[in-house]
Parts: sequence; C-alpha cells; structure tokens
Amino acid sequence: MATVVELPILPVTSVGSFPKPNYLQQARIKYRRGEISYDELHQLELQATKEVIAMQEEVGADLLVHGEMERGDMVEFFADLLEGFGRKGLVRSYGNRYYFKPVITGEIKRTKPMTVEMWQFAQSLTKKPVKGMLTGAYTIYDWSFDEHYDPYDKDRKGRREAVLALAHAINEEAHDLRKAGALFIQIDEPAVPTHPEDIEIAHEAMEVMTKGLDAFIITHMCYGDLRPIYQRLLQFPVHQFDWEFTNNADKLYPLIEQMGYPADKFVGLGVVDVHSRRIESVEEIEQRIRQALKYLRPEQIFPDPDCGLKTRTWDEAKGKMEVIVEAAKRIRNELAMQGNPTKIRFTFDGGVKVEPVRER
Repeated sequence: MATVVELPILPVTSVGSFPKPNYLQQARIKYRRGEISYDELHQLELQATKEVIAMQEEVGADLLVHGEMERGDMVEFFADLLEGFGRKGLVRSYGNRYYFKPVITGEIKRTKPMTVEMWQFAQSLTKKPVKGMLTGAYTIYDWSFDEHYDPYDKDRKGRREAVLALAHAINEEAHDLRKAGALFIQIDEPAVPTHPEDIEIAHEAMEVMTKGLDAFIITHMCYGDLRPIYQRLLQFPVHQFDWEFTNNADKLYPLIEQMGYPADKFVGLGVVDVHSRRIESVEEIEQRIRQALKYLRPEQIFPDPDCGLKTRTWDEAKGKMEVIVEAAKRIRNELAMQGNPTKIRFTFDGGVKVEPVRER
C-alpha cells in the first residue's frame, strides 16, 4: 500500500543539528566523569529532543529534524557504535570545539541499529515527517585515522575498501530507518568536496549507501569547492542536494547556469548564515529565494539554513528558522496567485514519486 505525504511548496526544513541546552552539555560532562548513569543522560537527551521538535512545530517548519541531541560529533557518534573503531586524543574541529578523533583499528562492521530508536521517539512527537539523519561513509572515513586499511597505497585500494565497508554499514542503518517508517533520509557528506581526487570512491559509496531504499534521499555537502566535481556529483543516486547558498551563491549559481541542474532533482537551499549571530531579515531571505527561482522551479526548492545550527544559541537558531518560514510563506502566496503549484506530493510505493500539485 502506497504512503503519500504532502508538503507545501517551498517546504522549510533544517540541515540537522540544533544547539544543545546547557543542562544537556553539563550532563554529558558528568557522564564522562562517571558522575551520572547513561540512563540519566539519555533522559535529558530525550527531553532536549522534545524541545527541538516543539520549537520547529512552533515556528512552522514543514520537514523536521530531531536535532541530534544524542550526538557530540557527527562522526564520533557513529564511530563509537561501529565495530572496528577506537579513539585517539582530542582534536580541534572549529571554533573552540573539540572531539575525540576516531581511529580505525579493525574490520568495520555494524552490529546494531544506531539511530532508529531516537528517530522513532522524535517522530512520535509530531505528525510532520522527521528526517532520518546519517553521516556518510566517505566523511566518517576522512575524519578518522586509519590504522587498519592501507590509506596510502598508490591506487587507493585501501581507502576504497574502508569507505565501502562503512557504506555497507550505513546502508544497513538506512534500511532499518526505512522499516521503522522514515520516508526522508539525509546522508551528510561534507568531506566529499574537499577531496575531488576521490570523487569516484565517494560516488560508489553513495550507490552502496542508497541501494534498495524507497525513501527520499538527501545529501548535505559543505566545505570545499563543488566546481571540479559538479558534473559527476549530479549523477549521485540522490533526490536532493543540500548546499550552502548563503555563503557560496557566487560559486553555485554560475555552475547551475553554465552546466544546468537536473529537472528531476531538488535543492536544499541554504538561506541563512549559520556562522553568524545576526538574524537575517525576512526580506533578505525572500531575496535569496527569489534568486533561486531564476534558476530552479518552485517545487525543486527546500529553504533551510546553510548548515547545522548547533553553534548558535537557542534564540539565534529559533530566530533564523522563523525568518525562513515567514519568507517562504510570503513567496508561496505570490506563487499561488500566479497559478503555480501549492503543494508537493510524495508517493512511496516501492519507489519514490514526487509531483507538484495545486489545491483547487
């Protein structure tokens, strides 16, 4: 039996992470010191997740995320749960944030579901769809040390073997998410644009990660330069690319203008700067969406922040989401008056069919 989901045209979403409340940050420190149990920590992760879902409902987002309250770092989280990984010392990631860099010490295997329980909890809190959130195989590998496979061989066979082992693990997780009911699954691959020499490995890994999935697949990529890999990137087996249009419009729109963009693919349109404390005006966001409409059809565009909002304060994150929602509403009204589609219908029936529709 087919499952049908309808979202308004220009559906507002978020890339994934939201800021962790202070009580959760303090609890994670206490847990690492052995001062509280995992159950105590987990209850606070659930509480923070409730708050994230409630905030997105309040501001009027359409496709929700669970906020990643249980994840300290997008790679470290998965490495801790996969067989074949250990930990090295603290590494500075960005700003004054640090994480324990994973190290591959043996054969990589997935032994249990890693994200399903938290996704189920988040989805139980809302009638709106919640994305399943995964870190991609190439990024997990690139942001880890490798002491097991051979990452320095000239033909890159060791690197490919490790990435594909991770890809199979992520594919298993994605299938478990889909069985649990996740219809939208995002696979974050920010490391891919930073290594254009590995684009074929990354492409093969994405094929493995998405194999057999009848879900709407999104991949988020930031950092690096998309220009050397753009044409190959468009061949990745995903429905949507989520990119940083606020800070990279000068690079991305010329690419789309010169090389085109597939009519059957969608864009996560970053319209607020996640690295700035300033909350943009609604008019600024409107202008950024209008710019995108010069290159893409309305039904292709999903407005969202440039990247995850976890480095912002709660008020800043909420404020940025509010202006995106308001700008999208204003432009939706204009598009409807012009006779454009008003909704996007997703039909899941062993495959994924996406079509614009207009309310009568």
